[in-house]
Amino acid sequence: MTWKLFYVLVQAAGLTAAISAVSIVVGLAIGMLVCAATLSRNLAARAFGKLYVSFFRGAPLLIQLLLFYNLLPVIGLEVPDMVTAIAGLSLCTAAYQAENLRGGFSGVGSGLIEAADMAGLSPFQTFTRIRLPIAVRLTLPAIANEAILILKASSLASLVGIVELTETAKNFAASNYRPLEDYAAAGLLYLVLCWAVGGGGALLERSMRWGRA
Repeated sequence: MTWKLFYVLVQAAGLTAAISAVSIVVGLAIGMLVCAATLSRNLAARAFGKLYVSFFRGAPLLIQLLLFYNLLPVIGLEVPDMVTAIAGLSLCTAAYQAENLRGGFSGVGSGLIEAADMAGLSPFQTFTRIRLPIAVRLTLPAIANEAILILKASSLASLVGIVELTETAKNFAASNYRPLEDYAAAGLLYLVLCWAVGGGGALLERSMRWGRA
């Protein structure tokens, strides 16, 4: 493989990283809402949260992406392929992030909540200053792990017309008949991206630990 082709792969890796980053951020925001629904005292909200998690964790991501890709035009929504890919990845990861956050909130000791009540904190202050920071700290390793999974799963975006890292390597292999070199280079770039996400998550976890100290 020439340096020119490798540079094109690096550019495709940048697109893969961008798609994954946006999907993780949007998915985490949706996941917080779904988590709030599953923990709600409202029966309808709790049922919706559980149904959401069950569907998006139960159906393969490939099926979800193809479903969105074919469903949106049917209901009259003409959106770019990039939006379809990000929406599919975001909605899928939101289900996993919701469960991660639910586990984190469950790990907040009842004694802390009682202490906050005795200190005169409002429910909103208790949530933002105690429950949410502790839940995020407890679930940070799981969130980083989910980010790595979405980074690798973003290769499925090629099925809805996105020429990301995997699709670029596939196109190179079909044109220069050197699949081992092309896929090995793509695999190396995925490894670097995953290492960066894992390292960033570890640094953030340590910084939160120091901040607590």
